[in-house]
Parts: sequence; C-alpha cells; structure tokens
Amino acid sequence: MTTVDPVAMRRAMGRFATGVAVITALDAEGTPHGMTLNSLTSVSLDPPLLLVCFNHGARTATAVADTGRFAVSVLAARQEPIARRFAARGDDHFAGLPLSYGRHRVPVVPDALAHLECTVDRTVTAGDHVVVFGLVEHTCERDGQPLAFLSGRFGDYTDRGHDPVPWSF
Repeated sequence: MTTVDPVAMRRAMGRFATGVAVITALDAEGTPHGMTLNSLTSVSLDPPLLLVCFNHGARTATAVADTGRFAVSVLAARQEPIARRFAARGDDHFAGLPLSYGRHRVPVVPDALAHLECTVDRTVTAGDHVVVFGLVEHTCERDGQPLAFLSGRFGDYTDRGHDPVPWSF
C-alpha cells in the first residue's frame, strides 16, 4: 500500500501540461451529458483507440456505459468558457447551448479543434476512476491553437517554431 498523500499526487501530476477536452454522450433517453477532462490519451493507431478516465458515478460516465458511445471535443484556446461550463458539477451543461452533431451521432462542441466519435471497446476500474477505452469511428479536425491546462490553470500553448517531431511514423 502506498503512503502518497492524494493532495501531493494531485500537485505532482498537475505539473504535467495537458490539453483540454469535453466528453459528451447521450443517455438511454436521449438526454445529453458532458464533462470537461484532461485525462485523454491516444492508445493505439491500429486499431484507433483512445482512453478517457471518469470519476465513479459521473453522469457522463453512466451515459457512456449505458449507450456504449461518446464523443471527444478537443478545445481551442478561446473555448475556456466552454471548459469551465462543462467542469461545473451538477449543472445542466447544455442549457442555452445549441447542440451540434455534424456527422456524429452524439453532440459535439462546435468549433473545437478536433472531434473523435467512439464506441466503448472496454472499461477498467482503476482506483477511484473508471478507464474507458474508445474505438474511434470518426474524426475531424481543424487548425487552431489548443487550450492548455497546467497546475489547475488554463493557459496557452507556445509553438517554438521547430519542425514536427516524426515520432514512430
């Protein structure tokens, strides 16, 4: 058993800069649910898999589990108000917000940098979270600057002007 304090863990992991996304889903009755998160990871290109992490009992997690579908909207720098809206617990995140579907079967955040529509491939319970692996069925993206998150604060990404790193392609 570990003796790492949860607050210390949060502070240490908060030093890892991430992007910001909104996960959306429709529940079994067709009601939209969504939440802001930064626990989003590309897992595999073949097949195209990603993972997201939900707190146990989150309404969006329940909708994803019930329907087996969700969408990821990667937020642009100017979409901090959307990130804050979907981060508020218990609110109707879609109140007064027009739903956008595009070619997706679940609502997505309009004007996001990327949309990825997924079906649930598998789930894993890990500590106080549920890890959902999504098989990506559709994507779309556009140019723009991403919304960044570091140590509990939103910020901007700075491009240093280098050529893209080729990684393993």
